[in-house]
Amino acid sequence: MEAVLTCMVDEKIGPGDMNVKLIQTAKELIGFDGAVALRSPAIAFEYIFKALDFSKDGAVIFSALAPAYQVLTVEKLGYKTLFADVSEETGLVTVESVQNCIKEGGRLLILAESMGVLPNIKAYLELGIPVVEDISQSALSSYPLDEEDVAKKPAPKPAAGEEQKAEEEVLGRRAGMYGVYAILGMEEKDIITAGGGALLIAPNRKEWTVLKHIAEEAPFTDAMTDMNAALAYVELKEFARNEKTRQELFTLYSRAVMSGRHKTYVRAEGRGSTIYSFPLVLNSGFKDAKAYAQKKNIEIRQAYEDSIMALRQQEISKNCICANSLYLRCALFPLYPRLGQKDAGQIVKVLSTML
Repeated sequence: MEAVLTCMVDEKIGPGDMNVKLIQTAKELIGFDGAVALRSPAIAFEYIFKALDFSKDGAVIFSALAPAYQVLTVEKLGYKTLFADVSEETGLVTVESVQNCIKEGGRLLILAESMGVLPNIKAYLELGIPVVEDISQSALSSYPLDEEDVAKKPAPKPAAGEEQKAEEEVLGRRAGMYGVYAILGMEEKDIITAGGGALLIAPNRKEWTVLKHIAEEAPFTDAMTDMNAALAYVELKEFARNEKTRQELFTLYSRAVMSGRHKTYVRAEGRGSTIYSFPLVLNSGFKDAKAYAQKKNIEIRQAYEDSIMALRQQEISKNCICANSLYLRCALFPLYPRLGQKDAGQIVKVLSTML
């Protein structure tokens, strides 16, 4: 809040120094070549299609559990869309489902790394079509180290508070560094929020050269304001500390459900997976779980209430069976750094006693 108030006092609330500072900080932490900070993720999609010079003859492939705004934006731009089913163990699109979409004309994959879970990225890159990573829920997580990482650019700078951990484990590139571009949404429900906006990331120099030219010719109204950038900057600086707290809560919650019928997603430990929230795949209906949690004064919500499946269930559920199942049965339990000890304890009790 102090950073935002400073912008207001200095009367620097439009795109300016904080916008630049946010990009530079993200660059140090993630390791990309360049990025632009925009007022919305929807604008980021417009830039991506310009940068790729994507043909209207090709279709865009989405996870059926990706945010609904994505398909609405892309269809508004005049492109055809296809929807891939997911794995019940991770909530991520399966390679087989993407392959089927390619056979139907899919020529670009928007890879949603939902719930902070990272995919086997190499399997998607080997499909032969461009991949755009959506890291809005997986930001600052890391892929396993591979030989290319050793030969490529230096490792990104650890976030504040990560220095000791970085010495103990050697990890590969951050999320967002494998696709042609990456979208880091900073909306209300994203892991890093600016109150609204997004970073559009170009991992490599070739893509950054194209994106930079587009950004230089764009109207200033596309750029993120300094007030929003100030919020995002602070969240980036505090990310490691907040993530440590989220990890501790996640561990408590995971232990609470280990002997029960409900399961959370399979994910890598440590920085290999960002703790976005605590998704629980229910063995029963969501309504029953919500009613039980409400009796204990705990509010839960559907994990994919804003997804493409929620928007197009009748149209796509038959071809995306697992995605439809997760839409109906996956719940998010409160998990955020400022959650009090008393509330966290109550949530653990609910998780350990849910039938």
